[in-house]
Amino acid sequence: MKFKHTFLLLFIVPLFSFSAHKYYLSLTQINFKSETKSVQIIINVFMDDIETALNKDYNINLQLTTKEELKNNDVYFKKYLKEKLAFKIDGVAKEYIYIGKEYDGDLVYFYLELENINKVNTIEVTNTILTNHFPNQQNLIKSKIGKKHKSILLTKDESYGKLKY
Repeated sequence: MKFKHTFLLLFIVPLFSFSAHKYYLSLTQINFKSETKSVQIIINVFMDDIETALNKDYNINLQLTTKEELKNNDVYFKKYLKEKLAFKIDGVAKEYIYIGKEYDGDLVYFYLELENINKVNTIEVTNTILTNHFPNQQNLIKSKIGKKHKSILLTKDESYGKLKY
């Protein structure tokens, strides 16, 4: 009897606690390319989370990675990102170009670019991706400017951060 009780506590209970918990995290990678005078941005989010947010916000049914997937879904992705994500380089607001998206497993990768950037001393980021629908959402920002690496963690309550190089 004692063995069964110990087995239950050590192996079964932890499995239930991990399966009930879900992490809400996005990753934004920022990389300055001096040779092309651009800042390249890659964002990855969980597919089911972004699908839930867009379906609710725009009253649509994306059905990502199915035969019924909306053909014009990039319109919604672009609109959502424009509403939830903003950058300033050296204090000047910059509009990014939406290059596209890619699915990989349960993630969606978004590719963005800021053009005509000669140098970078500071990057200011406002990121509210998924925070309206998932209060525990965390948006990790990692950057590489030259040989300097910086990162910040943004949340629903702190959606703005400034990186200095």
